[in-house]
Amino acid sequence: MKCRLSSILFRIFLLLYLAVVAFLCFADFNGMPDIQKTFLGIPTDKIVHFCMFFPMPVIGYMAYGGEKKTIGKILVAVLNSCVFCCIFAGITELVQASLPYRSEDLNDFAADCIAICCSSLLTFIFACISMKRERRRA
Repeated sequence: MKCRLSSILFRIFLLLYLAVVAFLCFADFNGMPDIQKTFLGIPTDKIVHFCMFFPMPVIGYMAYGGEKKTIGKILVAVLNSCVFCCIFAGITELVQASLPYRSEDLNDFAADCIAICCSSLLTFIFACISMKRERRRA
């Protein structure tokens, strides 16, 4: 019962998270004050994209695959989450291309995908460690 409830809560959280990311990707921020263009030599907007998409695979995995009990099932769940997130990131760039106040940028998509892949790898590692700990307890 506890796993089912947490899965439902993570699904709700995922929907809210996707809505916030969509808002941030599609909103018109032209009236905002200028910020520093780079941080440690990295364009600030790429850092923002990385940070914005990094949590997505973790939330997706917890919503739809958090109770997997074998390494193969964990891998499939993480890969599914990774693919969905990359598709979502691509769609956001395509929609931005059609908005008059936004622009499509392949480097934004690259930053999104790097964040998604890093997060997916960490999710897989932590899920496998968690599975092994549960097996030791049993």
